[in-house]
Amino acid sequence: MGSTTPGPPPLTGFTVGVTADRRRDELAALLHRRGAEVVVAPAMRIVPLADDVLLRAATEACLAGGLDYVVATTGVGWRAWVSAAEDWGAGEPLLAACRGAVLISRGPKTTGALRACGLREGYAPGSEALDEVLAWLLARDLRGRRVAVQEHGAPLTEFVAALRRQGASVVEVPVYRWGPPEDPYAVRRLAERTLRREVHALPFTSAPAIEAFLAAAGREELLAALRHDVLPACIGPVCARPLLSAGVPCVWPDRGRLGSLVRTLTRELIRRHRRELVTPAGLLTLQGTAVLTTDAVFRLPPLPAAVLSALADRPGAVLSRAELLRRAWPGPSRRRPDEHAVEAAVGRLRTALGPYGHLVGTVTKRGYRLMAGGG
Repeated sequence: MGSTTPGPPPLTGFTVGVTADRRRDELAALLHRRGAEVVVAPAMRIVPLADDVLLRAATEACLAGGLDYVVATTGVGWRAWVSAAEDWGAGEPLLAACRGAVLISRGPKTTGALRACGLREGYAPGSEALDEVLAWLLARDLRGRRVAVQEHGAPLTEFVAALRRQGASVVEVPVYRWGPPEDPYAVRRLAERTLRREVHALPFTSAPAIEAFLAAAGREELLAALRHDVLPACIGPVCARPLLSAGVPCVWPDRGRLGSLVRTLTRELIRRHRRELVTPAGLLTLQGTAVLTTDAVFRLPPLPAAVLSALADRPGAVLSRAELLRRAWPGPSRRRPDEHAVEAAVGRLRTALGPYGHLVGTVTKRGYRLMAGGG
């Protein structure tokens, strides 16, 4: 029996930007294994507060008066809180106080962290949304009740204010804070590549990271890129809220796990951006900046790849230089070069395609066309 030579990995030719801080290496490795070029540029960083006086004071406040409800918002934050309390010799008293309260878990990861400590959640919303947690709490008589709220990167001002209006005494527990990125220039470069459509997808794992990334360049221009050309994939619907509220359609997996996120991203990129073309020289598959044949992979520079993508959208049709300039250089027209840039990009495209370069034909005084039909 003959052996079958495996084809290239499914994300060959695609560039994916990673803006996460925590578990960024794991996410990047998952994407690398599928053949993607990965650009890692955390849009913010988690600043632990294990030695912070605010966290210790909040913990002591929880222990001093007893607790009726405890809101756990993130698994990483919960584990950090318990770990810090153990360092101070207050781990067991904290867990005992939690056992005497109703524990509210925002999602599966948080539930896992609670159970790892020997605790059981009394309520967990189906949506992982804090709005649902708040509605559940406000349906109860909170007058005189003590509620501990574990924050997740930033104060939950409106959430806490609503509880206090209902008569609750709230202890805010600041376990960590979102801080500025370690390398803001890397974030800016990723944003600029996104604006030039050199990035094909952006997986997001937190809503604050989305906001920080949008602030790295022109917000409206980045949103336009995410609405039309660059795939935003989120770990879940809560993470996606800043984009959904801005009218940006997102995809997310059924389960909020990195592996599921990468599988969803892979499926959607291939569905949206993989094209098969029947040419006189054989079948060509276009995805991202790569052209795949039965026995070779041709990797193209970003601009020639954008020109080829525009031609492949209308195989066999003639596209003028002005049309190619508009299609391959997205963004405001004031930033586009003149039409001579198209001629240079087509020349580079033909060179990069090697024996298939002749498939990009010149139609005198009219423009260029790709000698192909849809597959």
